[in-house]
Amino acid sequence: MKKLVMLLMALLTLPGCTGGGAEGTYHQISMEQAAEMMAQETDYVLLDVRTIGEYAQGHIPGAICIPNESIGSAEIEELPDKDQKILVYCRSGNRSKQASEKLARLGYTNVYEFGGLLDWTGETVTGES
Repeated sequence: MKKLVMLLMALLTLPGCTGGGAEGTYHQISMEQAAEMMAQETDYVLLDVRTIGEYAQGHIPGAICIPNESIGSAEIEELPDKDQKILVYCRSGNRSKQASEKLARLGYTNVYEFGGLLDWTGETVTGES
């Protein structure tokens, strides 16, 4: 229990990566930290920012797909709560960083970027749902 409390405290004090401007920031975490958050928590959105085709070929169970290219300046219907914890990944980590920056600029306050599916050692599923 003590280790869990220490891990949570460490996560809360992680320095945010700049989100491309003064408007917002996001947190960059390791794949292991993301897996731990997914195992310990339930109140988060797992966001895959690859294309729908890539998502259909394999994604982390429970993830929703909103392609990085579709994230702009408009409100995102699938993400109505800007304070919701959002865990973001892509294939290699590049698009997830871009998407996290965009989300932070849109006012999302609890964005955690954890890299790419290439490094994911957990379960994946196929299909679009």
